[in-house]
Amino acid sequence: MRTQSEDTSPEAERVQIEIMRKMSVAEKFALMCSLSQQAIEASRDAIRASHPEASEEEVRLLFVEFHYGKELADKVRADLARRQQERALEDAGLQ
Repeated sequence: MRTQSEDTSPEAERVQIEIMRKMSVAEKFALMCSLSQQAIEASRDAIRASHPEASEEEVRLLFVEFHYGKELADKVRADLARRQQERALEDAGLQ
């Protein structure tokens, strides 16, 4: 029997599948959320490594750009700039 992953033995894969079959929906959902978060963090770590000068905000914006497209990232950047300008005006008592 061939496994789904070349580095997993058939016996190990059988055990993994059996464990997953016994999991409740809530447990499967929690596992999926955890794996998704790990993938997001790995992507952000790679962005940080390739853009060491980037702020955390820019890392998040680059994540959006790489995964959802430049158009959406540019819209988010514009909205963040607008909000920052509104806060500055409020702080200065001009709004």
